[in-house]
Amino acid sequence: MTVRKKPLVVVTRKLPDSIETRMRELFDARLNLDDQPMTQEQLADAVRTADILVPTVSDDIDEAVLNQPERKLRMVANFGNGVDNIDVTAAHSLGITVTNTPKVLTEDTADMTMALILAVPRRLTEGATILTEGKDWAGWSPTWMLGHRIGGKRLGIIGMGRIGQAVARRAHAFGLQIHYHNRRPVAPQIEEELGATYWESLDQMLARMDIISVNCPHTPATFHLLSARRLKLVRKDAYIVNTARGEVIDEDTMTKLIETGDIAGAGLDVFEHEPAVSPKLVRLARAGKVVLLPHMGSATIEGRVEMGEKVIINIRTFLDGHKPPDRVLPSML
Repeated sequence: MTVRKKPLVVVTRKLPDSIETRMRELFDARLNLDDQPMTQEQLADAVRTADILVPTVSDDIDEAVLNQPERKLRMVANFGNGVDNIDVTAAHSLGITVTNTPKVLTEDTADMTMALILAVPRRLTEGATILTEGKDWAGWSPTWMLGHRIGGKRLGIIGMGRIGQAVARRAHAFGLQIHYHNRRPVAPQIEEELGATYWESLDQMLARMDIISVNCPHTPATFHLLSARRLKLVRKDAYIVNTARGEVIDEDTMTKLIETGDIAGAGLDVFEHEPAVSPKLVRLARAGKVVLLPHMGSATIEGRVEMGEKVIINIRTFLDGHKPPDRVLPSML
């Protein structure tokens, strides 16, 4: 009796224990237990030796990595929703299937977005450090640590997909007025439910909002969507929140405008040059002008496990000779 050899699956980062255990049961899984990011050469070696590669947002799966002369790789099963870390066009041309893990991070990311929408105007981290860093606190005062009310303010959402709509529902419950810019308007019933106003012109929306939330994916079309020119349209008393991708914003220009008081502040969970964070942004955070988080938007146990389960479903479906449910094609980007 011939024993069927299990496919080799290379996982680039440490995943939840339950997911790694299931992968070991189903595949010849090569795990990364010390969670050290793989080098480009190690990724290229995985392309030459593995049947399936399971990368994350921190892995740059570019054409040079994929186009190995003795390539064995048949599938890239991304552990994540965004695929801007993968050259999907190159993979498609080489006959390599790419999948992602959509729909499982929506609520977690929307929760974190709402947390930043609250944290920046209400100066939450500034207040917290008063009590945790040994600073003197004389007690309550009617004019001390005054922030801004968010109820009644205008929230401009850039990208009204699943996450953008989930943010809108939360913000609507907090009494914000919902505005949005998208490639096309959402369904009329969704607009009615949220009391949402559609802006075809991003420029016009930016100039009128109190808070701007970036919730669109990073693609070539959205790189620096908030460009230097557009950032100068933002009101001086407005705040920017970004839980999508750092590359969507011209970070250097935004930082300068906050420094000069031409934008009131920002709440950022992602950065243009991750994992590097601009020292200027760190200084602004210490001055209470911005709130910085280390890419925590989707960081829940439940979310990570659901992502892993989707990866496994996509791999098993592919190995069974069927089209994976979360296949990503160049035309979809």
